[in-house]
Amino acid sequence: MTPSQTKVDKNSLPRIGITIGDIAGIGPEITVKAVADSEIRKICVPVIFGDAKLLERVCQSSNVPFDYEVVPSNSKVAQIFFTPTIIDFKNAPANLRIGFDSQETGAACAEYIISATNFLSDNRLDAMATAPISKRALSLAGYKFPGHTEFIADLTNTKKFAMSFFAAKLCVVLLSTHLSLRDAIEQVRTESIEELIVFVDKCLSKLFNKRVRIAVAGLNPHASEGGMFGNEEANEILPAINSCKENFGIDVSGPYSPDTIFLRGYRGEFDAVLACYHDQATIAVKSLSFGAAVNVTLGLPFVRTSVDHGTALDIAGKNRSDPSSMKQAIMLAARLA
Repeated sequence: MTPSQTKVDKNSLPRIGITIGDIAGIGPEITVKAVADSEIRKICVPVIFGDAKLLERVCQSSNVPFDYEVVPSNSKVAQIFFTPTIIDFKNAPANLRIGFDSQETGAACAEYIISATNFLSDNRLDAMATAPISKRALSLAGYKFPGHTEFIADLTNTKKFAMSFFAAKLCVVLLSTHLSLRDAIEQVRTESIEELIVFVDKCLSKLFNKRVRIAVAGLNPHASEGGMFGNEEANEILPAINSCKENFGIDVSGPYSPDTIFLRGYRGEFDAVLACYHDQATIAVKSLSFGAAVNVTLGLPFVRTSVDHGTALDIAGKNRSDPSSMKQAIMLAARLA
């Protein structure tokens, strides 16, 4: 049964905090378009963290209703959310340049993330869904995190976490995230792979309510073809797999050729595929399920989901953005919450 088919008491719906991301990008637009969808409102109470006047203008240009309760971000009232709400920061600069990174836009999106995280830590929300941020703008504002995942992990003092992508038929977990390829290869070590396999088995078995089948992708072409194209598979990856099977009883296998294992996961042979580096995972996910995939951070003390795309500065403010991934992120957050 899908969430839209389930009849629930409106007061029992999960409260999903939604950060609008970089205000110079498509985040505000995909947020209001997604939240306007009746299917979203059937399954959760959306609580948007952003600038109310900016969002009202975006609603007008996107031809969607502005039907939110607006609550100042500095309100001291202990709010219990029963209707769609905007937590209003009034922090969009008057001279906002849509489509351009700036210190001001980076600072604004950081405020939304920090506040939503605090709301979740205080149990005022049940989960978080995030619109895309600009890493450059965040850096200009003085935040040196490579992305949402590391930022929220730092805010919650989470030491062990992992980026994953959930698509309709595919779940991929990343060994490393935003690193140069040279640095990412250095992360392919037995200890780190073993830690990730154990971590993924624990997290996904809890989420899926069953012991999961895990496949590990090789690093090299054809998983090195028996040592012809590298030795990381034999020296680093295989020992980690064997240790997890023998010492923890985990259903894990590999290393498999990276050019086929993601398709095999998509077809249902495995519940999750572990990727050795960022683009090995995201090329597969976005080729198979672009617009339907959702980024999920494993290991946080709450559910956090996000879109599978960036800020799209080139089309920001033009009412051309597709909110499909944002819808999927909010719906998955509601289901997991």
